[in-house]
Amino acid sequence: MKLHTISINNLRRRKAKMAFLTVGLMVGIATIVTLVTLTASMSSDIGKKMDEFGANILIMPQSNDLSMSYGGISLGRVTFDQREIREEDLARITSIKNSKNILAVSPKVLGGVRLGDRDALLVGVDFDKELKMKQWWRIFGEAPKKEGEILLGSAAADTAHLTPGDTVQLAGKQFTVAGVLEQTGSQDDSLVFMPLAGAQKLLGKEGRITLVEVAALCSGCPIGDMVVQIAEKLPEAKVTAIQQVVESRLQALDHFKRFAYAVAGVVIFIGSLIVFVTMMGSVTERTTEIGVFRAIGFRRSHIIRIILLEAALVSLLAGVLGYAAGMGGAKLALPFMAETKDAALVWDTTVMAGSIALSLIVGMVASLYPALHASRMDPTEALRAL
Repeated sequence: MKLHTISINNLRRRKAKMAFLTVGLMVGIATIVTLVTLTASMSSDIGKKMDEFGANILIMPQSNDLSMSYGGISLGRVTFDQREIREEDLARITSIKNSKNILAVSPKVLGGVRLGDRDALLVGVDFDKELKMKQWWRIFGEAPKKEGEILLGSAAADTAHLTPGDTVQLAGKQFTVAGVLEQTGSQDDSLVFMPLAGAQKLLGKEGRITLVEVAALCSGCPIGDMVVQIAEKLPEAKVTAIQQVVESRLQALDHFKRFAYAVAGVVIFIGSLIVFVTMMGSVTERTTEIGVFRAIGFRRSHIIRIILLEAALVSLLAGVLGYAAGMGGAKLALPFMAETKDAALVWDTTVMAGSIALSLIVGMVASLYPALHASRMDPTEALRAL
């Protein structure tokens, strides 16, 4: 009779206890697989959603400025040698190496105008790209769709006492208020928005851009690499990364992952305790059997191998079943926990291999002391119980 035959026969005789051990370890592995898979899937989904909210790269005209003072009195900074960004040059941005990581490119032209009897800052934008980038915008009315229409920030609309459908003079011309932007708590509340072409014409800046906002996918490549690539394509512009935005997004995802791994650690610790208690109870019940094995010539190493082989078989089964149950649970839970209903479940072979390996390690380590305890039993005392 070989050692593995003894282990298999023992598992068959103690079906209920081994089933309890398998289920206990399987639940722990399934929980970990569910958490890890949900974390990966939700991180990917959240990362995409966060990348869609706002810009993280800013492109501005290159310029030189000098701080002026006379007689100890500061006269402010004087800007000279200021270059301009031409609208036709923006096509170069999409030709960079990591162009697939660019979500949106939103050019803007800025200029001061008279809104009725007050001064205001006019911003010409491509509304299709701007609304894609700033998905938190809520518009009372609708976004401008043609020339002669404008969108007012909430503060600008309150100051001028305007509502959607009203007409107003802007730089001496009549415009219709297509919509009013709900309060955002940012500088957008005080701005006047207009389609890019119309704003360029009104400000006398045809074909010129004041600044460009780029929304890039943080997960695809380092933002710093994309800044360098865009700067190479637009040497006349100043390209900077909005580091605070990038870092806050990555930190949010990192905190989410740490929480999931901490919960997984607690669950696997509880699973190891279940294995330890069950195997210890099994060894205690088999005192006589182990004594017989020792009496007929089995060594201590043989007893250890029998116990550990039983634990390995149970752990292997628990790992396979736990992975299957964990992926099923993750698939069911993802639609309720993800930001979007069409979030994709991440299937990773590393998780499958890791879950089975973790189950084996936990089962073997938790069974090591019971196996050593069984090998140290006195065969004489064990046989007296017969």
